[in-house]
Amino acid sequence: MAQFDFYPNPHPESRHFVPYVLDVQSALIDQLGTRLVMPMSRVGVQQARLPISLCPVLEVAGEPLALMPHLAAPVTVQRLKTPAGSLAHCAADIIAAMDAVLSGF
Repeated sequence: MAQFDFYPNPHPESRHFVPYVLDVQSALIDQLGTRLVMPMSRVGVQQARLPISLCPVLEVAGEPLALMPHLAAPVTVQRLKTPAGSLAHCAADIIAAMDAVLSGF
């Protein structure tokens, strides 16, 4: 599993609104049975009230999705199947979003 890979949402009941989750966990702790993931949501993409530094909009398969770092949560490795792609090229935006959660910047 690689940091910044994204996966189909393992929770079918919310998949319509959150089609993917983004693995943000460092490879330094790959031995854990869980991965820290952030939801990538269709909800909020058109809402100007979400600070872009907190919830950047990233494009996946031609669709804009809002990253929701304030909703990051652990998911067991077994629930994340095959990655749908990578957002490693957006690492700076992803890290800045997590930093916004932690420090308010």
